[in-house]
Amino acid sequence: MNHSSDRRGVALVTGTSGGIGGAIALHLARQGWDLALFDQTAPPPALLDKLDEHGTHIHAVTADLCDEAAIPGAVEQCLERLGPVDCLVNNAGLTAQIAPLEKITSDAWQKELTVNLSAPLRLIQAVIPSMRQRQWGRIVNISSMAARGGLYQQTGYAATKTGLLGLTRNVALECARDGITCNAILPGLVETPAVRNMPPLIMNDTVSLVPARRLGKPDEIAALAGFLCSNEAGFINGAEIDIDGGARLCPVVLGSQRAIAERHALASGGISPSDA
Repeated sequence: MNHSSDRRGVALVTGTSGGIGGAIALHLARQGWDLALFDQTAPPPALLDKLDEHGTHIHAVTADLCDEAAIPGAVEQCLERLGPVDCLVNNAGLTAQIAPLEKITSDAWQKELTVNLSAPLRLIQAVIPSMRQRQWGRIVNISSMAARGGLYQQTGYAATKTGLLGLTRNVALECARDGITCNAILPGLVETPAVRNMPPLIMNDTVSLVPARRLGKPDEIAALAGFLCSNEAGFINGAEIDIDGGARLCPVVLGSQRAIAERHALASGGISPSDA
C-alpha cells in the first residue's frame, strides 16, 4: 500500500450496482481509494459520475460470481489496470429462493452457496498473496443479521451468511500476522431500492421489531466498511459487527402496555416509524 501519496490504494468491491455496494464504493472514493467494481451488471451511470468527482481511477468488471473459475482472471485484470488489491469488500449477495425448508431446490441452494460464500472465498484467495507480500491488507465481508437468528423461509441465505462468519474468523486467524485484517458487518434491514419495494405489511412489521423504529441507511453501512478498511482499524480482526438498530435484541415487552400498543399500531401501518 502506498502510504506516501494522497491515494490510499486499490479497493475491490463486489455488488456495486445495489444500494449498499454503491454507497460503499462512493465512501471509499471519498477516502481516496481507487476502485475495482465487480457486478453482474455495469455500474449505474449516476454512481460513475459521483466517483469521477473524486478523481477515482475505476476498473469496472461485469462478472457473474456464480462462475468461480472466472474470478482469478477478473482479479488479474484489476492488477493490470490498477495495481495490487489492498482492500476487498465482499458485498455481493442474493436470495435465490424464498420457500419452506422442504421445498428448497438444489439449483437455488447452489446459487446462494456460490454467490454468498464460495465467491468471497475465491476472491480472498486471489488477493491474499499480494497482501502478504506487502504485509498489509483489509478484507470486509458483508454478512447479515440473518447469520445470528436465521430468516424465516430463507434457509439458503441465512446458512450462507452464517458460513461467511466462519470464513471471516479463519482468514483472521491465518493472516493477521501478515498485517491483514478480516472483519464482518452484519446489517439489519437497510433502505435499498429492493427493500423499499417490499409489501407494506412486511415492511411495517419488520420496522416495528427494530428498537430504533427505522430502517438502516446504506451510508451507515458504508461508513463502517470504510473505517474497517483504514489504518486506524488495524487491531480490529475477526470481528462481527452488528449494524441493525438493535434488531438482534429481544423484542419482548413485559413492562409497558403502551409500548406494545405502539408496536402493534406500527406493524399494522397505523402510525409511521417516526411517530413510534
